[in-house]
Amino acid sequence: MKDDNKPISRKAFMQELRSYQNGSITRRHFMGVTGLGTAMAVMGGSMPALLPSRARAQEIGDRVVLATWPNYHDPANFDRFAEKTGAYSQVNVFGSNEEMLAKIQAGGSGWDVFVPTNYAIPTYVDADLIEPLDLSKIPNYDAAAFDPRFAEAGTINGTVYAVPKNWGTTGIAFNSDKTGGVVDSWKTFFDGARDQFDGRVMVHDYQLTTIGNALVYHGFSFNSVDPAELAQAEKLLIDVKPHLYAISSDYQPAMRNGDAWLTMCWTGDGKQMHTDIPEIGFALGKEGGEIWSDYYAIPKDAPHKEAAYALINFLLDPEVNKAEVLAHGYPVADSRTNAMLPEELLNDPILYPAAEELDALEFGAAVTLTDPNRAELMARFKSA
Repeated sequence: MKDDNKPISRKAFMQELRSYQNGSITRRHFMGVTGLGTAMAVMGGSMPALLPSRARAQEIGDRVVLATWPNYHDPANFDRFAEKTGAYSQVNVFGSNEEMLAKIQAGGSGWDVFVPTNYAIPTYVDADLIEPLDLSKIPNYDAAAFDPRFAEAGTINGTVYAVPKNWGTTGIAFNSDKTGGVVDSWKTFFDGARDQFDGRVMVHDYQLTTIGNALVYHGFSFNSVDPAELAQAEKLLIDVKPHLYAISSDYQPAMRNGDAWLTMCWTGDGKQMHTDIPEIGFALGKEGGEIWSDYYAIPKDAPHKEAAYALINFLLDPEVNKAEVLAHGYPVADSRTNAMLPEELLNDPILYPAAEELDALEFGAAVTLTDPNRAELMARFKSA
Protein backbone atom coordinates (compact mmCIF):
# COMPACT_ATOMS: atom_id res chain seq x y z
CA MET A 1 0.00 0.00 0.00
CA LYS A 2 1.03 3.57 -0.56
CA ASP A 3 2.44 5.56 2.37
CA ASP A 4 0.22 8.62 2.58
CA ASN A 5 3.23 10.71 3.53
CA LYS A 6 5.27 9.64 0.54
CA PRO A 7 4.04 10.32 -3.03
CA ILE A 8 4.10 7.37 -5.41
CA SER A 9 6.99 7.48 -7.90
CA ARG A 10 6.33 8.06 -11.58
CA LYS A 11 7.66 4.57 -12.41
CA ALA A 12 5.43 2.90 -9.83
CA PHE A 13 2.44 4.94 -11.00
CA MET A 14 2.98 3.81 -14.61
CA GLN A 15 3.32 0.17 -13.52
CA GLU A 16 0.02 0.39 -11.65
CA LEU A 17 -1.59 2.16 -14.61
CA ARG A 18 -0.46 -0.57 -17.01
CA SER A 19 -1.82 -3.29 -14.69
CA TYR A 20 -5.12 -1.43 -14.44
CA GLN A 21 -5.34 -1.02 -18.22
CA ASN A 22 -4.68 -4.74 -18.68
CA GLY A 23 -7.48 -5.61 -16.28
CA SER A 24 -5.23 -7.32 -13.73
CA ILE A 25 -6.10 -4.89 -10.91
CA THR A 26 -9.31 -3.07 -10.09
CA ARG A 27 -10.10 0.61 -10.28
CA ARG A 28 -10.37 0.67 -6.48
CA HIS A 29 -6.88 -0.82 -6.06
CA PHE A 30 -5.41 1.55 -8.66
CA MET A 31 -6.92 4.62 -7.05
CA GLY A 32 -5.90 3.44 -3.59
CA VAL A 33 -2.22 2.77 -4.26
CA THR A 34 -1.77 5.87 -6.39
CA GLY A 35 -3.46 8.17 -3.91
CA LEU A 36 -6.18 9.10 -6.36
CA GLY A 37 -8.75 7.32 -4.18
CA THR A 38 -8.17 9.71 -1.30
CA ALA A 39 -8.56 12.67 -3.60
CA MET A 40 -11.80 11.31 -5.02
CA ALA A 41 -13.13 10.61 -1.53
CA VAL A 42 -12.49 14.23 -0.54
CA MET A 43 -14.09 15.47 -3.76
CA GLY A 44 -16.98 13.08 -3.29
CA GLY A 45 -17.62 14.48 0.17
CA SER A 46 -18.17 17.90 -1.39
CA MET A 47 -19.86 16.55 -4.51
CA PRO A 48 -21.92 13.45 -3.59
CA ALA A 49 -22.90 12.88 -7.19
CA LEU A 50 -19.38 11.53 -7.82
CA LEU A 51 -20.00 8.56 -5.51
CA PRO A 52 -22.14 5.49 -6.36
CA SER A 53 -25.65 5.49 -5.04
CA ARG A 54 -25.87 3.55 -1.78
CA ALA A 55 -29.34 2.41 -2.76
CA ARG A 56 -28.03 0.91 -5.99
CA ALA A 57 -25.20 -0.85 -4.17
CA GLN A 58 -27.67 -2.46 -1.76
CA GLU A 59 -29.50 -4.16 -4.63
CA ILE A 60 -26.60 -6.44 -5.63
CA GLY A 61 -23.93 -5.68 -3.03
CA ASP A 62 -20.94 -3.39 -3.32
CA ARG A 63 -18.61 -5.69 -5.24
CA VAL A 64 -18.24 -8.51 -7.75
CA VAL A 65 -15.15 -10.71 -8.08
CA LEU A 66 -14.14 -11.82 -11.59
CA ALA A 67 -11.53 -14.49 -12.44
CA THR A 68 -10.39 -14.04 -16.02
CA TRP A 69 -7.42 -13.97 -18.41
CA PRO A 70 -4.71 -11.31 -18.94
CA ASN A 71 -5.48 -8.32 -21.22
CA TYR A 72 -9.04 -9.56 -21.62
CA HIS A 73 -11.37 -6.64 -20.82
CA ASP A 74 -11.89 -2.93 -21.26
CA PRO A 75 -11.16 -1.54 -17.76
CA ALA A 76 -13.45 1.41 -18.50
CA ASN A 77 -16.37 -1.02 -18.63
CA PHE A 78 -15.78 -1.94 -14.99
CA ASP A 79 -15.97 1.75 -14.13
CA ARG A 80 -19.24 2.03 -16.06
CA PHE A 81 -20.61 -1.00 -14.23
CA ALA A 82 -19.71 0.58 -10.87
CA GLU A 83 -21.35 3.85 -11.87
CA LYS A 84 -24.48 2.00 -12.95
CA THR A 85 -24.83 -0.43 -10.05
CA GLY A 86 -22.57 0.76 -7.23
CA ALA A 87 -20.68 -2.55 -7.33
CA TYR A 88 -16.94 -2.46 -7.92
CA SER A 89 -15.24 -5.21 -9.92
CA GLN A 90 -12.28 -7.01 -8.41
CA VAL A 91 -10.36 -8.71 -11.22
CA ASN A 92 -8.15 -11.78 -10.67
CA VAL A 93 -6.02 -12.89 -13.62
CA PHE A 94 -5.02 -16.50 -14.40
CA GLY A 95 -2.86 -18.15 -17.04
CA SER A 96 -4.51 -21.55 -17.45
CA ASN A 97 -7.75 -23.46 -16.97
CA GLU A 98 -5.87 -25.82 -14.65
CA GLU A 99 -5.16 -22.92 -12.29
CA MET A 100 -8.81 -21.89 -12.30
CA LEU A 101 -10.05 -25.44 -11.72
CA ALA A 102 -7.64 -26.04 -8.83
CA LYS A 103 -8.68 -22.80 -7.17
CA ILE A 104 -12.39 -23.62 -7.36
CA GLN A 105 -11.88 -27.25 -6.30
CA ALA A 106 -10.04 -26.03 -3.20
CA GLY A 107 -13.15 -24.07 -2.19
CA GLY A 108 -13.49 -20.53 -0.96
CA SER A 109 -12.23 -18.90 -4.14
CA GLY A 110 -14.43 -15.90 -3.45
CA TRP A 111 -15.16 -15.62 -7.18
CA ASP A 112 -18.56 -14.53 -8.44
CA VAL A 113 -17.84 -14.89 -12.16
CA PHE A 114 -15.11 -16.79 -13.96
CA VAL A 115 -14.14 -17.34 -17.58
CA PRO A 116 -13.56 -21.03 -18.45
CA THR A 117 -12.65 -22.26 -21.91
CA ASN A 118 -15.01 -24.55 -23.82
CA TYR A 119 -13.28 -27.85 -23.01
CA ALA A 120 -13.22 -27.17 -19.23
CA ILE A 121 -16.97 -26.75 -18.76
CA PRO A 122 -17.92 -30.48 -18.64
CA THR A 123 -15.43 -31.00 -15.81
CA TYR A 124 -17.03 -28.24 -13.73
CA VAL A 125 -20.48 -29.68 -14.38
CA ASP A 126 -19.45 -33.25 -13.49
CA ALA A 127 -17.90 -32.00 -10.25
CA ASP A 128 -20.98 -29.90 -9.38
CA LEU A 129 -18.86 -26.76 -9.15
CA ILE A 130 -20.78 -24.56 -11.56
CA GLU A 131 -24.18 -22.86 -11.28
CA PRO A 132 -26.94 -23.69 -13.80
CA LEU A 133 -27.73 -20.24 -15.15
CA ASP A 134 -31.06 -18.49 -14.67
CA LEU A 135 -31.30 -16.88 -18.09
CA SER A 136 -34.14 -14.63 -16.93
CA LYS A 137 -31.41 -12.72 -15.06
CA ILE A 138 -29.33 -12.34 -18.24
CA PRO A 139 -31.80 -10.67 -20.65
CA ASN A 140 -28.91 -9.41 -22.81
CA TYR A 141 -28.10 -13.00 -23.74
CA ASP A 142 -29.95 -13.88 -26.95
CA ALA A 143 -28.94 -17.38 -28.01
CA ALA A 144 -30.19 -16.79 -31.55
CA ALA A 145 -27.61 -14.01 -32.00
CA PHE A 146 -24.62 -16.30 -31.36
CA ASP A 147 -22.76 -18.58 -33.75
CA PRO A 148 -23.49 -22.08 -32.34
CA ARG A 149 -19.86 -23.20 -32.82
CA PHE A 150 -18.81 -20.80 -30.09
CA ALA A 151 -21.86 -21.15 -27.82
CA GLU A 152 -22.83 -24.81 -27.68
CA ALA A 153 -20.14 -25.88 -25.17
CA GLY A 154 -21.92 -23.87 -22.48
CA THR A 155 -24.96 -26.16 -22.59
CA ILE A 156 -24.71 -29.65 -21.06
CA ASN A 157 -27.63 -32.08 -21.34
CA GLY A 158 -29.99 -29.22 -22.17
CA THR A 159 -28.97 -27.02 -19.22
CA VAL A 160 -27.11 -23.74 -19.81
CA TYR A 161 -24.14 -23.44 -17.46
CA ALA A 162 -22.16 -20.78 -19.30
CA VAL A 163 -22.74 -18.09 -21.93
CA PRO A 164 -20.23 -17.07 -24.62
CA LYS A 165 -17.70 -14.31 -24.05
CA ASN A 166 -15.57 -14.50 -27.19
CA TRP A 167 -13.51 -16.91 -29.25
CA GLY A 168 -10.13 -17.08 -30.87
CA THR A 169 -7.16 -19.15 -31.92
CA THR A 170 -3.77 -20.05 -30.52
CA GLY A 171 -1.00 -19.20 -32.94
CA ILE A 172 2.47 -17.69 -33.17
CA ALA A 173 3.44 -14.06 -32.56
CA PHE A 174 6.73 -13.14 -34.19
CA ASN A 175 8.87 -10.02 -34.48
CA SER A 176 9.50 -9.98 -38.22
CA ASP A 177 12.45 -7.59 -37.86
CA LYS A 178 14.19 -10.26 -35.79
CA THR A 179 12.90 -13.46 -37.41
CA GLY A 180 13.41 -12.29 -40.98
CA GLY A 181 9.76 -12.69 -41.90
CA VAL A 182 6.58 -14.58 -41.09
CA VAL A 183 6.74 -17.65 -38.83
CA ASP A 184 3.68 -19.77 -39.56
CA SER A 185 4.87 -23.26 -38.70
CA TRP A 186 5.31 -25.13 -35.42
CA LYS A 187 8.30 -26.86 -37.00
CA THR A 188 9.98 -23.48 -37.57
CA PHE A 189 8.92 -22.39 -34.07
CA PHE A 190 10.44 -25.32 -32.18
CA ASP A 191 13.41 -25.96 -34.47
CA GLY A 192 14.20 -22.25 -34.55
CA ALA A 193 14.15 -22.13 -30.75
CA ARG A 194 17.13 -24.49 -30.79
CA ASP A 195 18.89 -22.64 -33.60
CA GLN A 196 18.56 -19.11 -34.95
CA PHE A 197 16.08 -17.96 -32.26
CA ASP A 198 17.99 -19.46 -29.31
CA GLY A 199 17.05 -17.66 -26.09
CA ARG A 200 14.29 -15.63 -27.72
CA VAL A 201 11.27 -17.96 -27.71
CA MET A 202 8.43 -18.25 -25.18
CA VAL A 203 5.87 -21.00 -24.63
CA HIS A 204 2.74 -20.86 -22.50
CA ASP A 205 2.67 -21.88 -18.87
CA TYR A 206 -0.36 -23.94 -19.89
CA GLN A 207 -0.22 -27.62 -20.70
CA LEU A 208 -3.08 -27.61 -23.21
CA THR A 209 -1.31 -25.31 -25.66
CA THR A 210 2.34 -26.07 -24.94
CA ILE A 211 1.92 -29.83 -25.08
CA GLY A 212 -0.75 -29.54 -27.78
CA ASN A 213 1.49 -27.61 -30.16
CA ALA A 214 4.41 -29.98 -29.46
CA LEU A 215 2.09 -32.82 -30.47
CA VAL A 216 1.06 -30.98 -33.63
CA TYR A 217 4.78 -30.54 -34.48
CA HIS A 218 4.94 -34.34 -34.77
CA GLY A 219 1.73 -34.58 -36.78
CA PHE A 220 -0.42 -35.79 -33.87
CA SER A 221 -3.74 -34.44 -32.60
CA PHE A 222 -3.57 -31.33 -30.45
CA ASN A 223 -5.70 -33.22 -27.89
CA SER A 224 -3.81 -36.50 -27.86
CA VAL A 225 -3.48 -38.41 -24.58
CA ASP A 226 -1.76 -41.39 -26.22
CA PRO A 227 1.29 -42.24 -24.05
CA ALA A 228 3.58 -42.93 -27.02
CA GLU A 229 2.66 -39.65 -28.69
CA LEU A 230 3.01 -37.73 -25.44
CA ALA A 231 6.49 -39.24 -25.03
CA GLN A 232 7.56 -37.72 -28.35
CA ALA A 233 6.08 -34.35 -27.39
CA GLU A 234 7.94 -34.50 -24.08
CA LYS A 235 11.27 -35.22 -25.78
CA LEU A 236 10.78 -32.17 -27.98
CA LEU A 237 9.89 -29.92 -25.05
CA ILE A 238 12.80 -31.14 -22.89
CA ASP A 239 15.18 -30.57 -25.81
CA VAL A 240 13.83 -27.05 -26.32
CA LYS A 241 13.70 -26.05 -22.64
CA PRO A 242 17.35 -24.82 -22.27
CA HIS A 243 16.90 -22.60 -25.33
CA LEU A 244 13.72 -20.83 -24.23
CA TYR A 245 13.53 -17.25 -23.00
CA ALA A 246 10.66 -18.13 -20.64
CA ILE A 247 7.67 -20.34 -19.91
CA SER A 248 4.89 -17.83 -19.30
CA SER A 249 1.36 -17.02 -20.39
CA ASP A 250 2.10 -13.31 -19.84
CA TYR A 251 4.32 -12.83 -22.88
CA GLN A 252 3.41 -9.34 -24.07
CA PRO A 253 6.03 -7.42 -22.00
CA ALA A 254 8.94 -9.49 -23.32
CA MET A 255 7.69 -9.30 -26.92
CA ARG A 256 7.14 -5.57 -26.70
CA ASN A 257 10.57 -4.78 -25.28
CA GLY A 258 12.36 -7.08 -27.74
CA ASP A 259 13.65 -9.65 -25.25
CA ALA A 260 11.50 -12.32 -26.95
CA TRP A 261 11.09 -12.65 -30.70
CA LEU A 262 8.63 -15.53 -30.87
CA THR A 263 5.87 -16.76 -28.60
CA MET A 264 2.82 -18.96 -28.50
CA CYS A 265 0.07 -16.39 -28.61
CA TRP A 266 -3.68 -15.98 -28.32
CA THR A 267 -5.59 -13.98 -30.92
CA GLY A 268 -6.26 -10.82 -28.92
CA ASP A 269 -2.69 -10.52 -27.66
CA GLY A 270 -1.51 -10.84 -31.24
CA LYS A 271 -3.88 -8.11 -32.34
CA GLN A 272 -2.94 -5.81 -29.45
CA MET A 273 0.80 -6.14 -30.11
CA HIS A 274 0.47 -5.79 -33.88
CA THR A 275 -1.62 -2.63 -33.49
CA ASP A 276 1.01 -1.00 -31.28
CA ILE A 277 4.12 -2.48 -32.92
CA PRO A 278 3.42 -3.38 -36.59
CA GLU A 279 6.55 -5.53 -36.94
CA ILE A 280 5.02 -7.98 -34.46
CA GLY A 281 2.85 -10.24 -36.57
CA PHE A 282 0.57 -13.18 -35.80
CA ALA A 283 0.10 -16.40 -37.76
CA LEU A 284 -1.53 -19.78 -37.28
CA GLY A 285 0.69 -22.85 -37.44
CA LYS A 286 0.04 -24.44 -40.80
CA GLU A 287 0.25 -27.90 -39.24
CA GLY A 288 -2.77 -27.19 -37.01
CA GLY A 289 -3.36 -26.08 -33.44
CA GLU A 290 -6.22 -24.74 -31.35
CA ILE A 291 -9.47 -22.88 -31.91
CA TRP A 292 -11.32 -22.08 -28.69
CA SER A 293 -14.23 -20.24 -27.14
CA ASP A 294 -14.41 -18.72 -23.66
CA TYR A 295 -17.52 -18.32 -21.52
CA TYR A 296 -18.91 -16.47 -18.52
CA ALA A 297 -19.92 -18.80 -15.69
CA ILE A 298 -20.83 -18.60 -11.99
CA PRO A 299 -19.27 -20.92 -9.37
CA LYS A 300 -21.71 -22.78 -7.13
CA ASP A 301 -20.27 -21.07 -4.04
CA ALA A 302 -20.20 -17.53 -5.49
CA PRO A 303 -20.71 -15.12 -2.56
CA HIS A 304 -22.37 -12.37 -4.64
CA LYS A 305 -24.60 -14.18 -7.14
CA GLU A 306 -26.88 -11.25 -7.90
CA ALA A 307 -23.83 -9.14 -8.68
CA ALA A 308 -22.50 -11.99 -10.84
CA TYR A 309 -25.67 -12.03 -12.94
CA ALA A 310 -25.62 -8.25 -13.17
CA LEU A 311 -22.01 -8.18 -14.41
CA ILE A 312 -22.54 -10.91 -17.00
CA ASN A 313 -25.68 -9.20 -18.26
CA PHE A 314 -23.87 -5.86 -18.43
CA LEU A 315 -20.90 -7.26 -20.36
CA LEU A 316 -23.22 -8.97 -22.87
CA ASP A 317 -24.93 -5.71 -23.75
CA PRO A 318 -23.93 -5.32 -27.44
CA GLU A 319 -22.74 -1.73 -26.93
CA VAL A 320 -20.64 -2.74 -23.93
CA ASN A 321 -19.37 -5.81 -25.78
CA LYS A 322 -18.33 -3.58 -28.68
CA ALA A 323 -16.12 -1.61 -26.28
CA GLU A 324 -14.70 -4.90 -25.01
CA VAL A 325 -13.76 -6.04 -28.53
CA LEU A 326 -12.15 -2.71 -29.40
CA ALA A 327 -10.07 -2.97 -26.22
CA HIS A 328 -9.03 -6.64 -26.19
CA GLY A 329 -9.00 -7.53 -29.89
CA TYR A 330 -10.71 -10.92 -29.64
CA PRO A 331 -13.54 -11.85 -32.02
CA VAL A 332 -17.02 -12.39 -30.61
CA ALA A 333 -19.75 -14.68 -31.86
CA ASP A 334 -22.57 -12.20 -31.17
CA SER A 335 -24.01 -10.95 -34.46
CA ARG A 336 -25.49 -7.90 -32.70
CA THR A 337 -22.04 -6.78 -31.58
CA ASN A 338 -20.41 -7.61 -34.90
CA ALA A 339 -22.94 -5.39 -36.66
CA MET A 340 -21.52 -2.43 -34.70
CA LEU A 341 -17.84 -3.10 -35.37
CA PRO A 342 -15.85 -1.31 -38.07
CA GLU A 343 -15.39 -3.22 -41.33
CA GLU A 344 -11.61 -3.15 -41.08
CA LEU A 345 -11.83 -5.07 -37.81
CA LEU A 346 -14.21 -7.68 -39.22
CA ASN A 347 -11.85 -8.13 -42.17
CA ASP A 348 -8.73 -8.37 -40.04
CA PRO A 349 -7.00 -11.71 -40.77
CA ILE A 350 -5.67 -11.95 -37.20
CA LEU A 351 -9.17 -11.85 -35.73
CA TYR A 352 -11.01 -13.64 -38.52
CA PRO A 353 -8.67 -16.04 -40.36
CA ALA A 354 -9.72 -17.57 -43.66
CA ALA A 355 -12.00 -20.59 -43.30
CA GLU A 356 -9.39 -22.96 -44.69
CA GLU A 357 -6.94 -21.88 -41.97
CA LEU A 358 -9.52 -22.62 -39.28
CA ASP A 359 -10.27 -26.05 -40.75
CA ALA A 360 -6.91 -27.39 -39.53
CA LEU A 361 -7.56 -26.32 -35.92
CA GLU A 362 -9.13 -28.35 -33.08
CA PHE A 363 -11.26 -27.34 -30.12
CA GLY A 364 -9.71 -28.52 -26.87
CA ALA A 365 -11.19 -31.78 -25.55
CA ALA A 366 -12.39 -32.24 -21.97
CA VAL A 367 -10.08 -35.21 -21.39
CA THR A 368 -6.99 -33.02 -21.74
CA LEU A 369 -7.88 -30.96 -18.66
CA THR A 370 -7.75 -33.88 -16.24
CA ASP A 371 -5.44 -36.34 -18.01
CA PRO A 372 -2.71 -37.19 -15.45
CA ASN A 373 -0.10 -37.98 -18.11
CA ARG A 374 -0.33 -34.51 -19.61
CA ALA A 375 -0.24 -32.89 -16.17
CA GLU A 376 2.83 -34.89 -15.16
CA LEU A 377 4.52 -34.18 -18.49
CA MET A 378 4.08 -30.45 -17.99
CA ALA A 379 5.44 -30.65 -14.46
CA ARG A 380 8.55 -32.52 -15.67
CA PHE A 381 9.07 -30.02 -18.48
CA LYS A 382 8.88 -27.03 -16.15
CA SER A 383 11.24 -28.57 -13.60
CA ALA A 384 13.79 -29.86 -16.13
